[in-house]
Amino acid sequence: MSETKFSVRGFQVKDEPSREMFETVGRQFLTGYGLAAEAARSTDAERGLEQIPDRFRGFAYEGAAMAFAVRDGLPFGGQRHVTDFLAGRAARHVYMAYVGMGWALGRVPRFRWAAATRGATDRLLRWLVLDGYGFHQAYFHTDKYVHQHFREPRFPWPADDRTGYADRAIDQGIGRAMWFVGCADPDLVATLIERFPAQRHADLFSGAGLAATYAGGLDEAELGKFAKRAGRHLPYVAQAGAFACTARIEAGLLGPHSELAAQVLCGMTAADADQLSARLRPTSTADVDGVPAYEVWRQRIAEHVAVARGLS
Repeated sequence: MSETKFSVRGFQVKDEPSREMFETVGRQFLTGYGLAAEAARSTDAERGLEQIPDRFRGFAYEGAAMAFAVRDGLPFGGQRHVTDFLAGRAARHVYMAYVGMGWALGRVPRFRWAAATRGATDRLLRWLVLDGYGFHQAYFHTDKYVHQHFREPRFPWPADDRTGYADRAIDQGIGRAMWFVGCADPDLVATLIERFPAQRHADLFSGAGLAATYAGGLDEAELGKFAKRAGRHLPYVAQAGAFACTARIEAGLLGPHSELAAQVLCGMTAADADQLSARLRPTSTADVDGVPAYEVWRQRIAEHVAVARGLS
C-alpha cells in the first residue's frame, strides 16, 4: 500500500483532498488485486469488490483483473481466470478489466504475455490493455516514461498486429497516468504533455481527459482551464471523456464528478456522451485501411465533437 503514497512516488501534491483521493484510488486498486490474488474462484472476489464505495469500485475491479491476468500468466494453476471473471459481475466493468490486464504486462515476463492476455478476446477493446500497460509504466517508471519521453521500439503485443498502433495506445495510458503524476493540476498536466514531441500530444491529452472524467479531481473552473490548455486536441479529450462515461454508466457508478467533466469537456451530459459512443461504435472489428477499428471509433467521436462545438 505504501507504493500508492505520493511521498513514495515523488508526485507533486496540488492540494490535500486531491492527494487523498488519488491515494485512495491506489489503495482500492490494490484491495481488488488482493481479493483476486487470494480467490479460489472469481465469484469469491466479487463479494468483496461489491463492497467498495461506488467512486472507487471500478478501480478495484481493475486491480482484480490485473491479479487474474497475472495468474493466467503463471505456468500453473489454469489460464481461465480472466475469462471466468468477465463472465460474472466484471462484465459491467469490461473497460477497467481490460486496462487491468495491461498492468499485468508490466509484471510478468514477455514470453508469458500471450497467456496473461488470453482473456482479451474483444479485438475492438484489446487496445485498452496497452492503455493499462502505458499507465503502469508511467506510474512506476515516471522519470523514464513521463520526463524522458521514452517510447519502446517495435512493441511486441499484440503479436498479430500489423498497424503499429501499439505506441499510440500506450501513450493514451501514459497520458492517463499523468493525471495522477500531476495530481489533477490542469496547468501542470498540460505542461508535462506539451514537453513531449508534438505528434504524441493528441493521445496524451486524450488519456488525461479519460482520467479527468473517470477519476475526477477538478472543479468546473479547473476543468475549463484544462479544456483550454488542450486547445485543438479537445475533441480527443472529449472522446476519452465519452469512453469514461460509458465505463461509469455501464457499471452503474456514474457520479457527479463524471457528470461535471462530461458537460465541460464533452459539451454534453454523461448520458449523451455514452449514447454518442454507442452510436458511433464500429460494427466490425476489422482494420480499416490499416487503421484499427478502435482508432476509427475514436476518430468518429472526436470528429463529431469537433463539428458540434465548432472546433473543426
